[in-house]
Amino acid sequence: MLEKWLAFGIAVVIAIAIALVIAFTAMMITKLLLRRRQWPEALATHVRRPFRTLLLLVSVWLAAISAFPRATGWGTAVDETFLIATLVAGGWFTVSLITFLTHQTLGRYRLDVPDNAEARRILTQGLILERLAIALVVVVTLGAILMTFPSVRTVGASLLASAGIAAIVAGLAAQSTLANMFAGIQLVFSRALRVDDVVVAGGEWGRVGEITLSYVVLNVWDQRRLILPCTYFTTQPFENWTREGSQVLGSVELDLDWRVPVSSLRGHLYTVLAEPKLWDGRTGVIQMTDATGGLVRVRALVSAADSGSLWDLRCLVRERLVAFVQRTNPDALPTRRVLVDQRGGQSGEATEEFTQ
Repeated sequence: MLEKWLAFGIAVVIAIAIALVIAFTAMMITKLLLRRRQWPEALATHVRRPFRTLLLLVSVWLAAISAFPRATGWGTAVDETFLIATLVAGGWFTVSLITFLTHQTLGRYRLDVPDNAEARRILTQGLILERLAIALVVVVTLGAILMTFPSVRTVGASLLASAGIAAIVAGLAAQSTLANMFAGIQLVFSRALRVDDVVVAGGEWGRVGEITLSYVVLNVWDQRRLILPCTYFTTQPFENWTREGSQVLGSVELDLDWRVPVSSLRGHLYTVLAEPKLWDGRTGVIQMTDATGGLVRVRALVSAADSGSLWDLRCLVRERLVAFVQRTNPDALPTRRVLVDQRGGQSGEATEEFTQ
């Protein structure tokens, strides 16, 4: 028995040495053949640990097989242990490879450009496909591990026979979970929602930070995070400001007196829009949209390349127009007219009291 353990120890040392040599050789060959590219280094970073673990397990497993034949009790136990460990390491290696391929593919598409609709679509779908692939690998690995036990293989037929009933029971028990999962897949592949989309949902304005198979993370403008189930976006109406593109329109409304010189205000708007780099040059007009209640409503319609620039532009236009009216046309400020009936010895005389 001592001789077997000694032989096993020697075989393990040799196997580990061979595994290390193979891992080092593979790394050097990869660097030499693809030294002008950056992705081999990223590949090595992602798969180095699972690859070495898998290589060491296979090497030590072969050494154990040579020292302990499968016919013996020890051989069977060792063989099953290494088989399960190898399956786990293989699943780990596969998940790392999927993560690397996803990051390499999605890394080519940038979100920090004005027209990034296609990049956001590919990024969203890629992340969902990555999660689905990882979930599939985990399920297959767990199934393979369970099938290594003879008792599980024996009851496999009965489990398959009752799979229909079990599926119905599981579906009823996890109805909301399954609904969220299918809603997440529907959102991604229907292009209704993408990562980095600007949306208004649940009364909040923000950007989509993450889409999973069960929920959507909305990055609200004040740095809060709003977590909404995927079913919300398939059952409730919401605004998507960037579904067709990032360019958006916005308005600034002012309630002013009837004496406001709209032509002067329109000319000043063009001066304001010419100064900053927030305006994209598409739309810049002033319109009088209403005249009721003793006031007129003046609307300035402007456009910007994205929602963030539009918000800053609207604030700037509102500030400059108000300052212009205060400075050049104070009579155009909102005025409330009150009719005062003067009595007490005098005939009824109407005067105007102005309140600004």
